[in-house]
Amino acid sequence: MAVVEVYVQEKGQMLRVGRICSRFSSCVVFSFLLGPRHLISHESPHCLDSKCSWINYTGANKIGFLNTKLNGGNVAYLSTLTETVLVQARDPSLLALEIEKAIDQQRFDDAWSAYEKHIHMDGLPRKSVLSKLITGFAETCDVHWLNQSYNVVNHAFEEKRELLEKEPLIFLSLALAQSSLPNLAINVVRKLVKMEAYPPVAAWSAIVAHMCQTATGAFLAADMVMEIGYLFQNNRVDPRKKSNRPLLLMKPNSLTFNLILTASLLFGTTKKAEQLLELMPRIGLNPDVSLLIVMAKIYEQNGHRDEIQKLRRHVNEACGLSESEFRQFYDCLLSCHLKFGDLDSTVDMVLDMLKKGKNTKRSIEAAKAVLEAVENNKVYLPCEKAGPGNAGSSNKSVCTDSQILKYLPFFKDKSFAKLELEARELLKLLSDKLQEQVGLVNSEYGILYPTETMYAKLVKAFLEADKISALASFLVKASKEDSPVSVESSFVVQVINACISLGLLEQAHDLLDEMRFSGIRVGSAIYSSLLKAYCKEGHHEDDIAALLKDAQQAGIQLDASCYEDLIQTRAHGNNTTGALNLLKELKSLHILKAGHNEFEMLVQGCENNGADLTTKLVEEVKSGNVVNHAIHDWNNVIHFFCKKRLMHDAHKALSKMRALGHTPNAQTFHSLVTGYAAVGGKYVEVTDLWGEMKVLANSNSMKFDQELLDSLLYCFVRGGFFLRAMEVIEMMEKGKMFIDKYKYKSLWLKYHRTLYKGKAPKVQTEAQLKRREAALHFKRWIGLT
Repeated sequence: MAVVEVYVQEKGQMLRVGRICSRFSSCVVFSFLLGPRHLISHESPHCLDSKCSWINYTGANKIGFLNTKLNGGNVAYLSTLTETVLVQARDPSLLALEIEKAIDQQRFDDAWSAYEKHIHMDGLPRKSVLSKLITGFAETCDVHWLNQSYNVVNHAFEEKRELLEKEPLIFLSLALAQSSLPNLAINVVRKLVKMEAYPPVAAWSAIVAHMCQTATGAFLAADMVMEIGYLFQNNRVDPRKKSNRPLLLMKPNSLTFNLILTASLLFGTTKKAEQLLELMPRIGLNPDVSLLIVMAKIYEQNGHRDEIQKLRRHVNEACGLSESEFRQFYDCLLSCHLKFGDLDSTVDMVLDMLKKGKNTKRSIEAAKAVLEAVENNKVYLPCEKAGPGNAGSSNKSVCTDSQILKYLPFFKDKSFAKLELEARELLKLLSDKLQEQVGLVNSEYGILYPTETMYAKLVKAFLEADKISALASFLVKASKEDSPVSVESSFVVQVINACISLGLLEQAHDLLDEMRFSGIRVGSAIYSSLLKAYCKEGHHEDDIAALLKDAQQAGIQLDASCYEDLIQTRAHGNNTTGALNLLKELKSLHILKAGHNEFEMLVQGCENNGADLTTKLVEEVKSGNVVNHAIHDWNNVIHFFCKKRLMHDAHKALSKMRALGHTPNAQTFHSLVTGYAAVGGKYVEVTDLWGEMKVLANSNSMKFDQELLDSLLYCFVRGGFFLRAMEVIEMMEKGKMFIDKYKYKSLWLKYHRTLYKGKAPKVQTEAQLKRREAALHFKRWIGLT
């Protein structure tokens, strides 16, 4: 079959006058020139008395300028034609071969040009050619050709989706995900689902794994899992039906949820992560052991301490958890206790760690002694040695071959086993990054112990609550469990010294008294530090006298520099007698001036050692991060009511929260918005919340995040509140947040397809006009007009 296009040249312009498909292109050309009468009667074209001034035949393309002298019978019919006629004939089958040949030779510009000609002449090429074009562009991993490949798929999906094959589309989606184009990758998967060409979970989990390497990709991947998971909610798919087998192969598994949840934690989209956790039991999926730790971290980020407490028994009884996973779980639990201001639970956990650590160290020392005795007798116990294949495996990155995509080996792997292995490697990388965020608990040889950061946060919490006696009690108990190398580096001394550095002299003096009453030795340096701080501030004569008396009773010998400061302070205060008495005491003690500069040494050591508790505590207090524990309590109450769809009770709790002087934050509003969305039809209430949120944002009392704004936008589009929707879009674009236009386009087509399609009514109010303009503006924004 050939295609013939006839052009005429008139007044310097080429105009197409016809396009005919025929088996014999030359016959068709002459028949067209003779007019419709000859085409119908099938008269022979040889009766045309014509002379061709120039004709060129090249393969299937025949281009000719015909200067004809027609017989009298046809002059009237062709009177409107000029003397020069261009005839162009092409064969689509040869164009298809040209596309395939250009792809094989990596002449992608030529392949695209041939594809466009084929579209213009005969529409989309056949299925095999289309697949080769899609995969050939995808193999380049070049952004331009990946976009062109996506455009081919998009066009074919709209025009003739039966030409699209499943494997090439999965391959393209994987290439898009690897090349940091997650919005296009997820759209290809969505098209596969609409075509009912369901990708197996082993394949699309690898796509998700690559998407999760960026914040935008992780956000979109969470949406994709929720969309796919929705198909399997509440046993909708009957596993007994044979026709459902391809769909069941697409069902999300534990690996997929692990990937999404870990990435959501890394990039801070923990509200979506919690929605995914709620989805798991609805699709009949039980969390595996490693997922328990991720769940705990999500609950900790969202402030759900009770949920973490429920997981504690499962974690302690679980088999196969690593040391780092235990460390992450107890880090979450301690962090949650601090968020809620539960100092008693925090102290109990820290002391329990210290006690277990002390007992375990004794056991290890005893085991080492036995091992040394065995080694001295030349008896060697069998032990597992790390082979060269295992060495440094924790730092191993994903194989670079995964970045070099080739369709042939991809197509041969029918079970997608390599893709699943690649997804697991990427999950390992994400998990390693998550472990680096643990800051409150450390471990050694399986022993968990609190870090300096943990101590600093706990002491800060005691100081903010003004619970000095409780802090002293904790320090006494911790000192008995944790035996430092020297008295001056003990936990107690560092805390008191930090209080002195922060100017909390009264608290430091109270702690020092508590230690003395409890029989805890603190050394002379801390007395010198506090006395010097009193001298520097002045007006502390009574405190100085009391502290000197306590030091003498405890047998503490102060250094020469401390005596000098005391003498100068009393001299400046016109207390000449007291100054002379101190001078006589200094001479009688024979203290070397340069021999006991302990305070200066302590301060210098604090500056040089960044991990020192004193430095950590000073930094923590000076950071100014004051935690409002009551907000977390109220957020938990509101979240509970919203989860149970008791929105009236949730609103009452919000009013009570405001009445007590607590300002709602983004987490408060997110619970309410998702609660109203789940109830359905409560979009007016969401607009009221939106007004309050804007007021708080303008006063810098609240900061919007992407999850909250995306939830608001979904509610407004679903409810048809396009004025508010455009306000949210403007705010998201101003904050450079990603918006999934495909999702909102689908939402429009599902619920508002016929909205404002006709002409505008002649009479309408100003409010109606604004609503109409906003809806049309949104329609243009999603690309429908």
